[in-house]
Amino acid sequence: MRNYSHKILIESIKRLLRRGDTTHLVKIVNKTHVADLAEAFRSLSLSHQRKLFDMISDIEQKGVLFSELDENTFMEFVEKMDLNLVVEVLDHMPTDDVADLVGRLPEDKSASILEKMKKEGSEEVEGLLRYRDDTAGGIMVPDFIALREDITSREAIESLQKEHMDVEMPFYLYVVDEYGKLVGVSSLRQLVVVPPDTTLKDFMITDVIAVKTDVDQEDVAKIVARYDILAVPVVDEYGKLVGIVTVDDVIDIIKKEATEDILKMAGAGGEFVETQSVVRSTRIRLPWLFASCVGGIIAFIIIGRFEESLNKFVYLAAFIPVIMGMGGNIGTQSSTIVVRGLATGRLNVRDIWSVVFKELSIGLILGIVYGALIGVAAQIRYSTVALAISVGVALICSMSIAALLGSMVPMLFARINIDPAVATGPFVTTAIDIISVFFYFTIASTLLGI
Repeated sequence: MRNYSHKILIESIKRLLRRGDTTHLVKIVNKTHVADLAEAFRSLSLSHQRKLFDMISDIEQKGVLFSELDENTFMEFVEKMDLNLVVEVLDHMPTDDVADLVGRLPEDKSASILEKMKKEGSEEVEGLLRYRDDTAGGIMVPDFIALREDITSREAIESLQKEHMDVEMPFYLYVVDEYGKLVGVSSLRQLVVVPPDTTLKDFMITDVIAVKTDVDQEDVAKIVARYDILAVPVVDEYGKLVGIVTVDDVIDIIKKEATEDILKMAGAGGEFVETQSVVRSTRIRLPWLFASCVGGIIAFIIIGRFEESLNKFVYLAAFIPVIMGMGGNIGTQSSTIVVRGLATGRLNVRDIWSVVFKELSIGLILGIVYGALIGVAAQIRYSTVALAISVGVALICSMSIAALLGSMVPMLFARINIDPAVATGPFVTTAIDIISVFFYFTIASTLLGI
């Protein structure tokens, strides 16, 4: 239903743009959620994008639109846009979003933007740009509520009302010592239910869950998900509170990391296909498909070595697809389960042997079940016991080894600090195809006495 309404919105905007019906367009643009407008932007020409952008009356909504656009759309959109207008929009955006957008631009343009921005905002953005964009420091918000531990609840509430009105997401009140080091945290609910004269140190939580600026963003997301918190504080190497990572950024991280893993597992890179040019998409996929190509060449060389067996028993060829397919499927299942487990923290590389043994056991059991099933089918069709046994045993070997490789390879990659997602598609399936063919013809040649 939601997708249908999006489609109707996009078609309506396109139709009104063709007609030049500015009056109705302005009404639609200012009543539509900016996230929906960002989706419509992807299917419009640059000139039409500019027209819609100019129709947005709220400058803050223009900033939200900037942050919703994907990287390529944003770069094309601001390339010829008036620099003063870009700066005006960025000045009304959260600092972490500004740092993310400015970090995408060419160095000369980003320098010009920072020079024109308000001094306080540009200094905060430059501070965030010092950190890698995939770390806690790179995604944190430098606006947070931090008060001294010796003030009372009443004084804290007055401070919130007077000095912290512009904080983006005031989920928690952080407590710091005289040097700015994080010493405690309190929810806003706790702040208002305690007696007004109670000092913060009397009811704050001292066991604070925090991360350092260099922690990977994926690990930050895991912490937020594990402890069900709305924000996690970020401290520097000395324990000084420098920012917070909020739940909205964590959701974006989880979506981004999950997308990257799925695309890497398919050997298609780590970006959405619609954000890649033809040349870039080709360049990314070429090496992965080359691995599959090499595997195919090795497989047909192996089959060629058993040409005599195929000439004598042509029906051997009939079972190659099912043996390779069943092995490939269970190998992909095992590797997907392991990669996902490692990504979510449910599996640890220290558990490698227990995980591998479990998947090997599952592969063996499934291999016996389907080996018996395919073996019976072979016996019914060709009435050759040796062939039925060959197919059944080959399928058992193929599925067992596939489950073994599918679980072991990602775990080994993770142990040597290589992204386990890259191990799934091309490497595992190619290796399984080669091994399946080799075992099948070796077993068949032996049992059929060729």
